[in-house]
Amino acid sequence: MTVAGSDSGGGAGIVADLKTFEAHGVWGTTALVAVTAQNTLGVQGFATLAPDLVRQQILSVATDIGVDAVKTGMLATAELVRVVAGALREAGTPPLVVDPVFVSKHGDTLLADDAVGALRGELLPIAAVVTPNLPEAAALSGVAIERRDDMVEAARVLAGDGVATVVVKGGHLEGATSPDLVWCGGEAHWLEAPRLPGRHTHGTGCVLSAAICAGLAHGMDPIDACVAAKRFVERAIVAGVELGGGVGPVNPGWGRLDRT
Repeated sequence: MTVAGSDSGGGAGIVADLKTFEAHGVWGTTALVAVTAQNTLGVQGFATLAPDLVRQQILSVATDIGVDAVKTGMLATAELVRVVAGALREAGTPPLVVDPVFVSKHGDTLLADDAVGALRGELLPIAAVVTPNLPEAAALSGVAIERRDDMVEAARVLAGDGVATVVVKGGHLEGATSPDLVWCGGEAHWLEAPRLPGRHTHGTGCVLSAAICAGLAHGMDPIDACVAAKRFVERAIVAGVELGGGVGPVNPGWGRLDRT
């Protein structure tokens, strides 16, 4: 299941999550939290759904179809964060991947300032994996991040909130590589990769967290799911789609291209 916002441009949010789920051979279900007006140039506007309707969507799926794993994306407000956390507890707390979406790839704010505390206090304690980028990890942990040692310290802080596996994405670091840190069991596992050229990076965080979620649904170990997800995203970036005039979307359907 994905609990997140829509992207009318098709590159991120619930749309990207469902494409990623399908590519991994799992059945995707949804709980829509917000609707955005969005394209490759930015987010022109969004509206949130009523919290009770968000809760009903989660429980409607959980009580009939079931949820093997769930991920969250854009949650927008502190109230929605609390409602989603409560609904997931009611649903039996399935393995949860939290993608703490603060801003869009274009810099548009998608999470209210007062929701950061709710995210850390309500959602992280029930998460199996959390996948912040550097600005998100810094905001959640209070650690200023400029180098790899800072990533490790931020991960330690977030693990102290009860998260079993913390993935700190290093794409914002300077340099020719894009290292991600997977912190699990008190140990650092570095996922190294070259920085890929091009403008096709819209949806990377959504696709990564959705791929991890799909791996957990298949019963994979969290570290193995993170490793596989990073490789999946690398292929999705290379296969990015030439759409629009701004930040182009990654392509979770790259596997189909390999078979043509």
